[in-house]
Formats: sequence, C-alpha cells, structure tokens
Amino acid sequence: MAIHIIDRRLNPGGKSLENRQRFLRRAKSLVQGAVKKTSQERDIKDVLEGGEVTIPLDGMHEPRFRREGGTRDMVLPGNKKFIEGDYLQRQGQGSAKDSGPGEGDSEDAFRFVLSRDEFVDLFLDDLELPDLAKRKIAQTESEGIQRAGYTTSGSPANISVSRTVKLALARRIALKRPRKDEVEELEAAIEACTDEDERAELVARLEKLKAKTKRIPFIDPLDIRYRRYEKVPRPVAQAVMFCLMDVSGSMSEHMKDLAKRFYMLLYVFLKRRYKHVEIVFIRHTDRAEEVDEQTFFYGPASGGTLVSSALQAMHEIVRERFSPADWNIYAAQASDGDNSYSDGELTGLLLTEKILPVCQFFAYLEVGESGGSAFDLSDSSLWTLYERLRNSGAPLSMRKVSERSEIFPVFHDLFQRRETAQEKAAP
Repeated sequence: MAIHIIDRRLNPGGKSLENRQRFLRRAKSLVQGAVKKTSQERDIKDVLEGGEVTIPLDGMHEPRFRREGGTRDMVLPGNKKFIEGDYLQRQGQGSAKDSGPGEGDSEDAFRFVLSRDEFVDLFLDDLELPDLAKRKIAQTESEGIQRAGYTTSGSPANISVSRTVKLALARRIALKRPRKDEVEELEAAIEACTDEDERAELVARLEKLKAKTKRIPFIDPLDIRYRRYEKVPRPVAQAVMFCLMDVSGSMSEHMKDLAKRFYMLLYVFLKRRYKHVEIVFIRHTDRAEEVDEQTFFYGPASGGTLVSSALQAMHEIVRERFSPADWNIYAAQASDGDNSYSDGELTGLLLTEKILPVCQFFAYLEVGESGGSAFDLSDSSLWTLYERLRNSGAPLSMRKVSERSEIFPVFHDLFQRRETAQEKAAP
C-alpha cells in the first residue's frame, strides 16, 4: 500500500498551494531516500521491523512569500541580551568560542520512528512489475461496482437530479400543468379589466388555474429516481513469478546468501503489493526441482550445474498451469554464472524459443565473492550468453552483486517504476 500525504489545512497568509504541494513532495522524497539508505545496512528480516530513520533539517521548512529589499532594523519586545548591530547565533547551536568540537547541543538532523507497515510501504512505493498488461476475469475477489440504470428507491445520496427533473417536466407537460407565465398574464389582465362581469370570469379562470397547479406538484415522489449500482466481475491482472536459484557446488555460502537476500526482498515485494501473484520456487544443480518456500530458502543442496534443467522445469510448469494468454509471466534467476560447457547451446535455445517469448520480464542476478576482482573484470559464460540475447532485444535485465550492501540498490534498479509508452507520448 502506497503512502499518500494529504494536507487539508487552509492556506495561511504568505503561502501558496503550489509551494505547499512542492514541499510535501520534497519531504516524502527525503523520507524515502532515508528508508532506502537505512535498508542497505540491515539484514533482510530487519527490513520488516520498521525503526528509526534520519533526514536532514535543511530544506524541511515550508516555503513562504517574503518582501525583498529595503533595510529593516528592529529589536523585538522582551529582548535583554542583544542590541542593534549584534549578530545572532544559529538557533540550536552555541558559538564557536563558547564550545569546542563535538560540544554544544546543536541538532542537524530530524529523527523519527516508522512502524513496520510504514517502513515497508515507503521502501516499496516506487517499485512495480513491468508490463503488467494481460487481464482476465478472476473467479474470486473480483467484485467491482458499476452503474446499472435507475431505481425508484435508494439512498438520498444517490438521487439523480437530472433524471428526476426530466421525469417531472414530462409529467407536468402531459398533465398540462399551468405555466407560471400563464398565471402572471391572467393576473395582469384582471388588474387592467374594468368590466365587472369580464373581471369575475377572469378571476374564476385564475382560481381554476391555481387549483390545478396545486393538484399537479412541481416534483412528485413518482418522479424521483436513484442511481443504481451492481457488483460485477472485475478484470484483474494475474501474474506468476518464477524464482530460479543455482544451488550447485560452485555456489559458495556467501553467493547463496546474496541470492537468498535478493529472493527474500522479491518475496516481500510481491506479497505486499499484489494480491493475484503466484510465486513458483525452482532450485537446480544438474537437475531442477520445484520446491516450497521453506526448502527454497533453507534446504541444503549441492551438485553439478546445468542451467537448462531449471529453464526446462519452468517451461513445463508454464505449459501445464499458467497459460501465457491469461498470465503475466516473470522470472528472476540468480547464479554465479557457472554452467557446463556442453549445456550452453541448450540453455540459449530454451531461452530464445520457450522462455523469453512468453515472459513479460526476465531478471538475471549474477553473484560473486566479496571483493573478488576477477568477478568485476571478466564475464562468465552465462553472462555472455544473456548479454547477447539482451542486445538482440529480448526482455531481459542483468545485474551483478558481490556485497550485501549492493542487494538493495540492484533490487530497486531492476523493479523500479518505469514510464509506459503511453505516458512518454502524453504531452
């Protein structure tokens, strides 16, 4: 759930709505930046616990209009310390000659505590699954509200004024209710009439018109119509995320820890932001298996490496359970880049012909040893293969990490909200 700041205060003197909205956006961006910076220093499980964040005081003052120019000398009432021409200390700080380095009670930052939900919502606010386009009538949790005509009973809040007035006008015309101008013309004729017999006749006609006006009200209860609403199935975007993790012998404990941290973030992100997202966990050595969440994150495994086994398992699951016509299909793969030399051709074939054609987005995370220069200087066989596919236009995004602190920036980079083609084309 995204956090929205709503300021319902009236604009005080010297301030404008535009400046206030700009200030609120700046304040929210500072808080989000502080949350992301704090997240880099935490374990994954600690991200869900909220906690204290710090933002700078500079720029947190709401803008206001002030007069420019001229000289203003004043001494405020109650002053017993300063005289005209003295320089005032910065509020909250002692003078340099009165306190040494690290002394004094200055305050350069604003600190506050976020709850668990507030922290996670701010952390995930600018993230989304890209190209979530395919929609289907869901079987559960799919009720929406839509207009369904009018009814003669309902809540006063749902009265349709336009329909009610239209029906009332039609009824008055059908029953020939006297118009106001007719009554006024007859009254004027009575005032101008001098013949007593003719005047009596006109008065009788006037009384008859007034009596008919009372019998035919301007709006009758029969005219009142209420807007009617009904619940209907609502199209929702269904998505499935395949988590493919290499757990072979070439993956050290540090590499596995980086991969699991990435997948834990992905799991939290999907569960918090989307109701209709399935998560399929697949881990592989020289063979792949679909496992549950507990086994995926904590089950031990080791062996050789065949990346094609994970891709083949994903293809079979998609074919059996997730029709590409109805489901938005995503995949996130984590590996050290190692793969059997004889498996490279089959891996590329599965990606180009089976996996990428049905995927909305495929994210590849390559993990390496901490501080390893070889990881940064040379590309693995798997990285080279994926880079060639990406350069040919495949919906594939690739990143490398070797330190824990890099997981959060890389995760945000992969799943940050991007402008759609319609948004880019809009003026």
